[in-house]
Amino acid sequence: MSKRSTEELETFVASKAPFGKPDQNDELLEREESIGEFEDPWEDEFESESEDIIEDTEAASDNENAMEIEESADQVYLPGQELGKDEFLEADQSVYEMLHSLNVKWPCLSFDILHDSLGEERKMYPATAYIVAGTQADKPKNNELIVMKMSQLHKTQNDDDSDKDSDSDDGILDENPILESKNLKHYGGTNRVRIMPQRNCYIAATWAETGKVHIWDLAPVINSLDTPGRQISQKAQKPLYTVESHSTEGFAMDWSGTVAGRLITGDMHTNIYLTTKAQSTFTADRIPFVGHTSSVEDLQWSPVEKSVFASASADQTICIWDIRSKKKAALSVKAHEADVNVITWNRKVEYLLASGADDGVISIWDLRTFMNNRTSPTPVATFKWHSAPITSIEWSPIEESVFAASGSDDQISIWDLSVEHDPEENSHKIIRKGGIEVPSQLLFIHQGQNDIKEIHWHPQIPGCMISTAASGFNVFKTISV
Repeated sequence: MSKRSTEELETFVASKAPFGKPDQNDELLEREESIGEFEDPWEDEFESESEDIIEDTEAASDNENAMEIEESADQVYLPGQELGKDEFLEADQSVYEMLHSLNVKWPCLSFDILHDSLGEERKMYPATAYIVAGTQADKPKNNELIVMKMSQLHKTQNDDDSDKDSDSDDGILDENPILESKNLKHYGGTNRVRIMPQRNCYIAATWAETGKVHIWDLAPVINSLDTPGRQISQKAQKPLYTVESHSTEGFAMDWSGTVAGRLITGDMHTNIYLTTKAQSTFTADRIPFVGHTSSVEDLQWSPVEKSVFASASADQTICIWDIRSKKKAALSVKAHEADVNVITWNRKVEYLLASGADDGVISIWDLRTFMNNRTSPTPVATFKWHSAPITSIEWSPIEESVFAASGSDDQISIWDLSVEHDPEENSHKIIRKGGIEVPSQLLFIHQGQNDIKEIHWHPQIPGCMISTAASGFNVFKTISV
């Protein structure tokens, strides 16, 4: 992952209006530290959102396929097409079940979603989500770790289930989204933040640009958000532990889902270190895992094997490691022709791994083909839709065949591998215009944000996604997933 430059931050600051002041509709409920405000999803800010790209063509008869596909292409914008002099983009709200935007004081490179006690597989509205994010401010001392509670996230699509008391014909509910936040001082920008995945555990790790990894207990912060008037003690505002094994900064980090308190972190000097929880504190190893020849960009623990994790590097390889051997990776595969920026391990199908590279290529790997270092396995699927580096990728926690990816081309793409490509049905499944071909597995393209850095599926709200970009956060759920 690449950070935003000083020039980009200066442009961001110059372009933003003053913060911390709720608008006339009280769309922001301020508690302590105001970080921004929700925007009305029907205002002009979302004129650059995408529309569903694969619609209406399957209903065409065999004799009218060509004509109707051409008409559909005239109505639907595909990234890469040039707009006419008087043309502009407008979001098709009918393809979003929910769509909200949040402006921020400082852009965030990374965030994670906190598991809450509100229930699993929630489908009722309004929705509530808790997230933790780290800022990239203009000066190291201005950075913060922000814990946010976003509530009253209402459905923005009009249907029969909409609130009958709503006086709006377009189906937007009367309630306004509410943002409550608590901020912790964090010296240096946050390159990545990750939450320990175990239930009822609010332990977070932050990769600071200072080269240190901080571990935090966010339980007191969550309690202060949920209990009006409760203060956060001075002790709770400081890290539980700081990992100082690294000699430089990094971006790669992951908590184990099978062993609580087990953390791996990778830096730009090729080193990967293991940190483990020991009773009431943590212990950081000083001996690294050695094998990559360039920056370690991403790390992922196996969803089933307690001692196994995967790494992605700018040396174009993906490695599989066993923590019992630090001198050499168990398996190493050249995965891309460019830096491998991100990887994601499927939690539903343990042998599937997806990767995204600097050249915009996404590859899907069957780890059963990673037999030994002498073979060169090929991906089971490769997609070249994005025109810029892949910045984030993640499998759906609900649907085993669905994943999403974000790119520096300001797109979030949602894919379903269960959709098979049928050449005989190309006229129904694919829209072509200006040389652009839409893969059958591509379900949806979300746009409207600038410089998207990270995406996550909400683990308890099926189909809900949250993304962070220079222009703020989006919280949305499409009709496609």
